[in-house]
Amino acid sequence: MSHEVRLHPNSVKFLDMLDRRVKNRIELTLHQLENDPIRSRPEVDIKRLKGTKGRQNLFRLRIGDYRVIYAVDEKVVWVTEIFHRGKGYRI
Repeated sequence: MSHEVRLHPNSVKFLDMLDRRVKNRIELTLHQLENDPIRSRPEVDIKRLKGTKGRQNLFRLRIGDYRVIYAVDEKVVWVTEIFHRGKGYRI
């Protein structure tokens, strides 16, 4: 089952500001969501977010010190936010 990963424009801006090495690591991990965006596995740390009021399909992807918030909709993974873990979560 293959999914398409799409990034919100703010996520693209954030990625562009990062160091090339960190950016490449995040992009590589995002590509792994194409195969299975829901199940956590050793190389991809995924957790379903709780308490998001009506948004049952939100997930958190942990990539080192960075976090990716995304939604899964049919065959599309919508990356809504990428941030440093120190920023915290706001939904």
